[in-house]
Amino acid sequence: MPINELLLTEFDEEIKKTRTMLERVPTSKPDFAPHAKSMPLNKLAPHVAQLAGFGTIILTTPELDFGKTKMPSVPFESAAQLVKTFDDGAAQARTALKNTKDDAWTEPWKLSFGGKPIFSGTRFLAYRQMFLNHLVHHRAQLGVYLRLNETPVPSTYGPSADDRMGF
Repeated sequence: MPINELLLTEFDEEIKKTRTMLERVPTSKPDFAPHAKSMPLNKLAPHVAQLAGFGTIILTTPELDFGKTKMPSVPFESAAQLVKTFDDGAAQARTALKNTKDDAWTEPWKLSFGGKPIFSGTRFLAYRQMFLNHLVHHRAQLGVYLRLNETPVPSTYGPSADDRMGF
């Protein structure tokens, strides 16, 4: 079985879970942050929404230098707008994943800023660490923000305290 086919099921599940989290983002407290060193909600939620598109970059280019390529900013207007941004990026990333051949996974991929390395490894490692694990990490942070704002947290790898599904 091709590698991309093995990864598509996981991709679809993580995208679905992240989409559900974004659907619940409260936009009434844009400056909310649980700690002075934490990203405010109006930065974290757009970052999560934009990460799906980052998967496409990893799967279709050999590198990204943030010093040369500026990522477009995502506004913090509504949960629906965040979900649309996420859905658009996820659709592109899914297509790129479906089109990634086995030999492409071992090709080098790097991330840098102004030529200074941030990440260097195989495309597979970049996909896992810089995209998928990164998405899951920030989705979990977003779940904490929801909890601290009395917004029901959706289930992810089992029922949440707000979504017990009859357990």
